[in-house]
Amino acid sequence: MLIRDLMEASGVKFGTSGARGLVADMTAEVCFAYTAAFLEAIEPPASGRVALGTDLRPSSPDIAAACAAAIVHSGFEPVYCGALPTPALAYYAMQQDMPAVMVTGSHIPFDRNGIKFYRADGEISKSDEQAISDADIQLPDQALSIDLPAVNPAATESYIERYTHFFPPGCLSGVKLGIYEHSSVARDLLRELFTSLGAEVTSLERTDSFVPIDTEAVSAEDTQRGLDWSREHGFDALLSTDGDADRPLIGDENGNWLRGDIVGLLCARALGAQAVAAPVSCNTALEKCGAFDTVLRTRIGSPYVIDAMNELSQSGLTIAGFEANGGFLLGSRIERDGQSLAPLPTRDAVLPMLALLAAARTAGKPLSALSADLPARFTASDRLQNFPTQSSRELLERLDASPEAVGKLFDRPAVNSDRTDGLRLTFENGEIVHLRPSGNAPELRCYAEADTDNRARALAADCLSKLQA
Repeated sequence: MLIRDLMEASGVKFGTSGARGLVADMTAEVCFAYTAAFLEAIEPPASGRVALGTDLRPSSPDIAAACAAAIVHSGFEPVYCGALPTPALAYYAMQQDMPAVMVTGSHIPFDRNGIKFYRADGEISKSDEQAISDADIQLPDQALSIDLPAVNPAATESYIERYTHFFPPGCLSGVKLGIYEHSSVARDLLRELFTSLGAEVTSLERTDSFVPIDTEAVSAEDTQRGLDWSREHGFDALLSTDGDADRPLIGDENGNWLRGDIVGLLCARALGAQAVAAPVSCNTALEKCGAFDTVLRTRIGSPYVIDAMNELSQSGLTIAGFEANGGFLLGSRIERDGQSLAPLPTRDAVLPMLALLAAARTAGKPLSALSADLPARFTASDRLQNFPTQSSRELLERLDASPEAVGKLFDRPAVNSDRTDGLRLTFENGEIVHLRPSGNAPELRCYAEADTDNRARALAADCLSKLQA
């Protein structure tokens, strides 16, 4: 079975991070084939073991059972780590020098799911995706799914230990935190971790029904929830994640959710990063703040950020990366107060939470004050759901080819057009509108940047409203 043929027949394809598709299309055959192709494409694990984990979507255990069958069929032993954050699985696999398979749809709608793949040294690259796509897999006649092994808790324990060893005991003593748990796979881990560091933790809105939280497009309901929780409880901060906990959602003491690209910038600065890689969609305050020696802009997607961090690795600088969704990637070892934090070159939600809370505590300031000295640049993002990818591409081609069409849509001409990823238009007053099709779902995303928060939100809303009309 050619994986490329399977992609076309099933609709399960690689997006910005991993293979994604409708749950109905992610059959045992499809998931087995993808996993077998991954294990064929990479260096065989010396240990003979492959780590396997899931998020809390109802469809994830069945998909994992097919992945486990492929691991066994390929001659390896699955180490089933249960339901845990994607970065926890990735970190454990890297420490144990084994590849990993994570079953998760992250933040995408409930009727979809996905599989993320990791080599022993971290996330697969776009060239690895190509090798998997080109693979020709012989499927067995039976046993395309097996019972999952007993859960090995070592990955979760190792991930918690990573942060309790680096951040001092009691460093969050007296800090009042609200954790918006919903269906995040990290909900129990976050309570354990922050409680162990001294914080007073309150659980909020836990549910057994899957909630597709998108940290780049916070819903009006969740925006209001943050404000209401702040008024009711007087929290110092609100914390949450997307489904697989590789993207943070951080609210300040007023209940306002921080933009992910500002979270990434503040985290990189707090950790003393000297060189930063970030997608073109992130706030230009990254360059304008002057905190970093080098900034590399990339296409959207963690594999591109990782490629840029690898490019920076020869510089001798301390390296970090982040995405507009807040997911933070650590490219260099951090040494502080006699403790060491190993690199974790995959999106992580916990490190930015801890870095920002610790920075605010050290400075004796509320969380909202951490960004007070940044340039006045604000970003907003939203999306049109159920917008076919091909329609998005045709729209962008039309706008890129016609300055008149741009002028008609935005009532003014653009002074610069960037096709690094989608279409990013800059106007004479410095405002930016960036349109691109989602790599994970049939959605058209819009990112806007302006000198005020209200103006950025209005830009994004106005653009999508016109396109929907």
